[in-house]
Amino acid sequence: MEKIKILIIEDEVAIADLLAYGLSNEGFETVKAHTGEDGLREVGRFKPDLLLLDWMLPDQSGLDICKKVTATHNIPILMLTAKSDIKDKILGLEFGADDYITKPFDLREVIARIRTILRRLMQASRQVDETLEDVIRFKDIEVAKSERQVKKNKQMVELTPKEFDLLMTLYSYRGKIFTREELLDFVWGYDYFGDTRTIDTHIQRLRKKLDLNDMITTVFGIGYKFERQADF
Repeated sequence: MEKIKILIIEDEVAIADLLAYGLSNEGFETVKAHTGEDGLREVGRFKPDLLLLDWMLPDQSGLDICKKVTATHNIPILMLTAKSDIKDKILGLEFGADDYITKPFDLREVIARIRTILRRLMQASRQVDETLEDVIRFKDIEVAKSERQVKKNKQMVELTPKEFDLLMTLYSYRGKIFTREELLDFVWGYDYFGDTRTIDTHIQRLRKKLDLNDMITTVFGIGYKFERQADF
């Protein structure tokens, strides 16, 4: 599966370049646009998973862009604004933005807010998926989600709570490439500040306990994914 795609609509070239560089280093695919017109064109062409939108653009307001995009697309929007008035920020949210961040900003905060938005949307999607089936089966494995039990060849396999949550996160988004940071965010929580190597340790344990070397695969330089071939 392709990387998560983020469209940056920002007229200040230096800021757009900084955002693109930082997000690319975090495993996202980015495209930049410096006017509202170009940005709207890229929404249709690039089909982003998230829009990073500046409030003030040379040809039209970011609020107008926000209203146009939300009228025809279901794309989460993070607004970038130099406005500090809370009324302006509320106005942005009312126009369809999911969150906002005030300039000058710390790149780490932008990345954290993006991950929070994406995590919230994906968790909502997973909750819908979880209402459809309680017992899932793949390979020689059976998982009873409500009981948090896993069997391999009809024999119970003991997983720690985090191992179980990690397995369900990967399985629920089969084919999606997760960075280690995203998995920490999803499974351990936004406030966890541990080493990303804990992900590698838990992945190794899952592979060993359930013989999933062919399903939980390493995407070198990025992270891990659960192969779509498990859909049977």
